[in-house]
Amino acid sequence: MDLKLMKTRNVYFIFSTFMILFSLFSIFTKGFNLGIDFTGGNIYQMKFEKPVSKEAMDKTLKEMASKYPSLKSNKVQYSEGNTVLLRTQIADEKEKSAILEELKAEQGNYELIKADAVGAVVGNELAKNALWALALGSILILIYITIRFEWIYALSSVLALLHDVLVTIGFISFFQFEVDTPFIAAILTILGYSMNDTIVIFDRIRENDHKYGGKKPFADVIDESVNKVFMRSVYTSLTTLLALAALLIFGGSTLRTFNITLLVGIVYGTYSSIWLASPLVYLLRRFKKPPKQEKNGKKDRSMEKVVV
Repeated sequence: MDLKLMKTRNVYFIFSTFMILFSLFSIFTKGFNLGIDFTGGNIYQMKFEKPVSKEAMDKTLKEMASKYPSLKSNKVQYSEGNTVLLRTQIADEKEKSAILEELKAEQGNYELIKADAVGAVVGNELAKNALWALALGSILILIYITIRFEWIYALSSVLALLHDVLVTIGFISFFQFEVDTPFIAAILTILGYSMNDTIVIFDRIRENDHKYGGKKPFADVIDESVNKVFMRSVYTSLTTLLALAALLIFGGSTLRTFNITLLVGIVYGTYSSIWLASPLVYLLRRFKKPPKQEKNGKKDRSMEKVVV
């Protein structure tokens, strides 16, 4: 593989800028399809006397949704012992009673183990915690990369990560996939996965930069480093994507948003690690201060590697 990454870096900057603007446009115009975890809703846990067919339950809920507004957005989880967990939007007591009675008539007798309400306060708390988690993750990454490498690498990696998260969130917003708690877990997973690829590439860049000691242009050092780890990054991402594709096909509707978020995030994470983070390092390094002169007039060799 012989990528001429630095010669075409402006193309990647333009593409990434377009994707960010598109994502922001979608977020501010279409918003999000917030799930029960964020908007509040009702949770019913029922233990049926006889085994429950997923197809029959889905059909029943679809038919009931035309009569009961709270069922227009619902999630069903099945577990051992004929236990079913149903999540719906907020319903008043009359509607809750009607739903439970009709389910009994359509699906058979059951024992109602739990019927809880998740209010808007809990939803707001989840949203706040999610934002804090993202902010804290970015700060810790910034500190770690600064210690491991230097601030230029740290800032580049965080910018690339924010790009991945923003584009992924924009994708979910545009197609109006339901945003729930697993979605937040997927975003945090993307942060870790993308950072892993980025660190591998940055480590190779630093290693080659020290090896050449400033005798080779930094742009060429980046091209050489990226080419050496390119196939490794692609193969790693492909194997992960295959596993996620299988999970998307066989995992059911409950994990749909989680899987799609990871699929999109890993694709963009791989792209940003290779085609965005490294050019950002080059761009930021050009603004680094030039080497200082020692009192005796000799050049300070400690900064010689800044040559680009």
